[in-house]
Amino acid sequence: MTVSRRLFLTLIGVSSGALAIGAAFRLSAAGAPAAAPDPDSFVRIGSDNTVTVVVKHLEMGQGVSTGLTTIVAEELDADWSQMRVEFAPAEVPRYANRLVGFQLTGGSNSILNSWDELRNAAAAARQMLISAAARHWRLPAEEFTIEKGVIRHPPTGRQADFASFAGMAAALPVPTEVRLKAAAEFKLIGSPLPRRMDSADKVAGVGGFGLDQRPQGLLRAVIARSPRFGGRLKSFDAAAARAVPGVVGVVQVPSGVAVVARDTWSAIKGREALRLEWDDQAAEMRSSDAILADYKALAATPGLIAADRGDATQALASAAKVVEAEYSFPYLAHAPMEPLNATIQVTRSGAEIWTGSQMQTGDQAAAAAVLGLAPAKVKIHTLWAGGSFGRRANAGSDYIAEAAAVAKAFGGSAPIQLVWTREDDIQGGRYRPMAFHRLTAGLDGDGRLVAWRHVLVSQSIIAGTPFEKFMIKDGIDATSVEGAADLPYAVANLRVEVHNAASPLPVLWWRSVGHSINAFAVECFLDEVAAAAGRDPLAFRLDLLADRPDHAAVLKLAAERAGWDKPMPAGHGRGIAVHGSFSSLVAEVAEVSLGADGKPKVERVVTAVDCGTAINPDQVAAQMEGGIGFALGAMLRGAITLADGIVRQSNFTDYEPLRMSEMPVVETHILPSEAHPTGVGEPGVPPLAPAVANAMAAAGSARVRRLPLSEA
Repeated sequence: MTVSRRLFLTLIGVSSGALAIGAAFRLSAAGAPAAAPDPDSFVRIGSDNTVTVVVKHLEMGQGVSTGLTTIVAEELDADWSQMRVEFAPAEVPRYANRLVGFQLTGGSNSILNSWDELRNAAAAARQMLISAAARHWRLPAEEFTIEKGVIRHPPTGRQADFASFAGMAAALPVPTEVRLKAAAEFKLIGSPLPRRMDSADKVAGVGGFGLDQRPQGLLRAVIARSPRFGGRLKSFDAAAARAVPGVVGVVQVPSGVAVVARDTWSAIKGREALRLEWDDQAAEMRSSDAILADYKALAATPGLIAADRGDATQALASAAKVVEAEYSFPYLAHAPMEPLNATIQVTRSGAEIWTGSQMQTGDQAAAAAVLGLAPAKVKIHTLWAGGSFGRRANAGSDYIAEAAAVAKAFGGSAPIQLVWTREDDIQGGRYRPMAFHRLTAGLDGDGRLVAWRHVLVSQSIIAGTPFEKFMIKDGIDATSVEGAADLPYAVANLRVEVHNAASPLPVLWWRSVGHSINAFAVECFLDEVAAAAGRDPLAFRLDLLADRPDHAAVLKLAAERAGWDKPMPAGHGRGIAVHGSFSSLVAEVAEVSLGADGKPKVERVVTAVDCGTAINPDQVAAQMEGGIGFALGAMLRGAITLADGIVRQSNFTDYEPLRMSEMPVVETHILPSEAHPTGVGEPGVPPLAPAVANAMAAAGSARVRRLPLSEA
């Protein structure tokens, strides 16, 4: 089809390599700009009758390529077997994420932001195919139907496939208005379609990941970085490194010293041979215990007010019973299965990059700035990514900028693949922030919750980034207080304070961002308050959610399906938690058994989710299962700890993920809905740890107030 005549979004500009954001980073579904029908950008019908959906989001294991393709197939009435997928180029405004104004996969909003856009595009393509057939056969368009990829005219029995009329359709005007299906008409949406867009090739080992790229003449590079965050290179001696067989060059780059070789192993051995001296004057030199002690001291001082209603101080002073608790959380690495990597080829006319890009606009701008090019001269080939959990989307596009810096410093014409080893990844920063929380609640004489005070101490993820202008207000980082400042429970007197701790250690969003921390503090503490009131945790929550029927609905469904009121054997317990994030609501009931050594085994997790229209129930369940496994692994053992500023962990041997034998049985129940679809990639994470901790307490264990359990 021809290039679209509608470029529907003009929210972003890129100049001199700088990212200029013109929209708030997070918006609700209702806040998305309207999507005009634009089939030219998203739907391509081939001469072989295949329908290719151009996906502007990164496929990093969440199944977005299948989910988005389903939307197009539904409105187009295509047959599932003819659907194909490819990733969009880095091009704004055409492929901007409509919820943020630039090209990004994050915030669990791929389906949410593309729902109307792809439906309109597919419906327009359908209408254009019918118009083409009607003109060709000189028959009324309203008499045509499409079913499973076949254009039919029932009165005459004439029929044809899409390819027969794709060319004619492309020459027609794009309709300005289209009819979208009602939910009752859906044939594919709401069905558990097989995930065929990426699974088959991945199982077969077809090379579609960044590390699989092998352009002719490829060289590999690794970088020696400061072992302490904030450390700077003072001097280096590369003589021994250059003598390593296979090494073809050693160059200094802003983040350290890069060794370029004919293969990755030689590059690593060359890096080991480098003699390096670092300046640690501005580096993080504290241990984890020292940082936590500083956080506790900060929590004892007045913080920035993130939420304030009523008079929490007075209500606590006059409460019949006061409950207090402190919770601490470690730094966490993302640890995706495929470590960071990027392949770059610099030519006289520009540059090409092959990588699992999560933020194409930022990556393009970062590389362009390093290379002194206009962003349009940097072409990004988005590939599959072997996980990310937020790591591949950071404001500085660190590994992309590094790859560009190596290519520039090396000065050769050969393509270069920058590789982060697993150790580089685990020790490379961009962690989920360390945090300390102090909560205080007041109960009246009847056991009613009358006061709630929550003090948070953490590093800001957003400070110092281009997002600061839109996501920090009055010094408060929205990601630090999400799920805490917007507490859904009805408490007349509430105060939430936050402290922005300082450190040169770089932090980043981690699957579910601040919700992953704040849900634990809120939901665990609420259980403690319920126990102090002599109340059942479920009933206590439901009373406080009388004005929040949406939260209550998922809570009731999870409890009902889990058999909340059924007695448990000795040494077993059930725990519950509910949390809203990324426009979705999730409640989880965990069943836990305690071993003779007191260690927990999570036997079963029952999940209820309200995510609006479920495009593919099987993928929703898969994301709940994945989020639960991800969160449980972090809860059991996940911790990045520092000794004199140096990270102690290095690989999966000491940053151990969840084992298959530790994965519980997971049941997912989806609330029926015809509302706009919302996120499922992250919302399954926040309720898991508090549900498990609450179940442990119900089984007879001490209250969990420090994570991970291995260090509690």
